[in-house]
Amino acid sequence: MSELNQPARVRFAPSPTGHMHLGSARTALYDYLIARQTGGQFILRIEDTDRKRFVEGAEEELMKGLRWLGLEWEEGTDVGGPYGPYRQSERKALYAKYARQLVENGHAYYCFCTPERLRKVREEQQSRKEDAHYDGTCRDISLAEADRRIEAGEKHVVRFKTPREGTTTVHDMRRGDITVENRKIDDYILVKSDGLALYHLAVIVDDHLMKVTHVVRGAEWLPTFPLHGMIYRAFGWQEPEFVHLSVFLKPSGKGKMSKREAGQLMKDGRSIFVKDFEDMGYLPEALVNWIALMGWSYDDHTEFFSMQDLIEKFSFEKVNPSPAAINFTKLDHFNGLHIRNLSVSDLAKRIKPFFVKAGYDPDDELLLNITPLLQERMRTLDEAVEKAAFFFREDVVPLPEDLVGKKLTANESADVLEEALKTIAGLTVFDVEALEQPLRNLVEELGLKAGQVFGILRVAVTGQKVSPPLFESMEIIGKEKSIERIMQGIALLREIDG
Repeated sequence: MSELNQPARVRFAPSPTGHMHLGSARTALYDYLIARQTGGQFILRIEDTDRKRFVEGAEEELMKGLRWLGLEWEEGTDVGGPYGPYRQSERKALYAKYARQLVENGHAYYCFCTPERLRKVREEQQSRKEDAHYDGTCRDISLAEADRRIEAGEKHVVRFKTPREGTTTVHDMRRGDITVENRKIDDYILVKSDGLALYHLAVIVDDHLMKVTHVVRGAEWLPTFPLHGMIYRAFGWQEPEFVHLSVFLKPSGKGKMSKREAGQLMKDGRSIFVKDFEDMGYLPEALVNWIALMGWSYDDHTEFFSMQDLIEKFSFEKVNPSPAAINFTKLDHFNGLHIRNLSVSDLAKRIKPFFVKAGYDPDDELLLNITPLLQERMRTLDEAVEKAAFFFREDVVPLPEDLVGKKLTANESADVLEEALKTIAGLTVFDVEALEQPLRNLVEELGLKAGQVFGILRVAVTGQKVSPPLFESMEIIGKEKSIERIMQGIALLREIDG
């Protein structure tokens, strides 16, 4: 259980600048779990002030991905709420109001430095091997003079007036107190020359006005965390609780995972983008289980969690701030566990789209019959087609060489199939029980191993070397079609030695 004793208001605030990746999904999940656990609210806010990086359709994809994962929000751009609008580009006037408040209270100032001057200052600092920072030229311009220059149409930004002396301490729920010397923090820009607020101002204004109690975000915000603490204090506002999550490492454990690695991952059949996992045959339940455990654990042995389990058991106390390597093998493991946890009818519904996409028109009753044969053997839903498409084909045409049994010739393999055909043709009942014993007796009569005989029979009936259990498969295919396929197998084998 969480250590929280009041309803939490949390927000997931992505930028619509590309595909939602695993790190964002984990942040949203932790937000959602705390909101559900405490009877609070999960807010979706779109931080779209970076217009240069805006990607058309990204917001819709984000929402689709969250809903696929099962993360529904109470307030947001599409559902509204009491603290809207929930899209930052629609809150420009609010940011202007609060930026002006900071300026009037002496915590921010208007800066009129041109990009050319700033570039020159930066180059000079670099030549002296100093860290690039604003040199404070406009810090002490009086408000009256600044207002006159603004009235005259001079371009300007708003900068935060970072104290030059002393230290600032901020607190992270997992990392403890973080203290920095104020002189090491730059006079960050809060509002750009086009009037759009930057993250540092917008996020604080929004979180305050939306009554956010807990901020869950990535460790990349740690360097500016003290700045955010200063801005809260400049306004005189209560700060929310902060949790900065661990970074994700590449599967090798060496180096931070980034969007730039996505291309190579796709070549290996992997992805870090939520949109891809559904097409790759992963269950949202498995993805949730997997990402929950990348940075949090309940104990040292429990690994299977439903969403309800996570809502009950998640807590910030057990969030681990250390970097976590992305382990795709573990995802496959979790996906298999969650596939086996589904009811047969639910799994049948989930694999059906993969057969349709592959060009089949699966009969629902037949699909229900074959699903139990697949359930124990699948890691991903898309494997269903590879393992079981033969059920939906009128004909299967195996590779002749695949029909040749181990340590047997093609003619010897054909002889095996002919003996099996006689046995099968004589059966009056055609089900697993009726098939198994006579065919096992045949193996003994032929003096061969079961793997040899059943391997040949499997390829003839299914067209593939690996399939669901042979006798169950034959029962579903039926006697007539099984016999047809065995006869075709015999003909193919005879042609080899022809």
